[in-house]
Amino acid sequence: MSVTPIRLLGDPVLRNPAAPVVDFDAELRQLVADLTETMFEAGGAGLAAPQLGVGLRVFTWFVDGEVGHLVNPDVSPVGEETEEAPEGCLSIPGFRFDCRRHLHVVASGWNMHGEPVGVEGSHLLARAVQHETDHLDGVLFVDRLDADARAAALAAIEQAEWAGMAEYLPVLPPVVKASPH
Repeated sequence: MSVTPIRLLGDPVLRNPAAPVVDFDAELRQLVADLTETMFEAGGAGLAAPQLGVGLRVFTWFVDGEVGHLVNPDVSPVGEETEEAPEGCLSIPGFRFDCRRHLHVVASGWNMHGEPVGVEGSHLLARAVQHETDHLDGVLFVDRLDADARAAALAAIEQAEWAGMAEYLPVLPPVVKASPH
């Protein structure tokens, strides 16, 4: 396991949809371990593979003392109820903005061993699952803000000490594993 640098807003890998995982192998288990360790080190409630520069559909979460991960997630809202609450992102460090999310979700996918798993959650777990799944689709939570809130958020982010640093990171394509079959 290793703590890996987290990609910041502006890095193109954060805007590319991630590819489905096809190989449930030692490399995937290492990725889940790296995601988990990096998430803990950064103090986050979740972390998606694209945030580490890996273009695969995998994320981890740590909510209410529960640690988990989901591979190739399929997420559905339960009911119509939503809530607006402060949300942050490890790829946009130091900022939190009110973001509307479904209050309850159910998700299915696989664990790192290729076994089917399901997750049902509300409030913070539902928010984390939606947030991390968005990362897998190349969507950042600031994209979900209404136009005025988004403009204000982006203006504030432009003033961040780290703003523009992604321009100086090596621009590498996301690591995408393809099945030889």
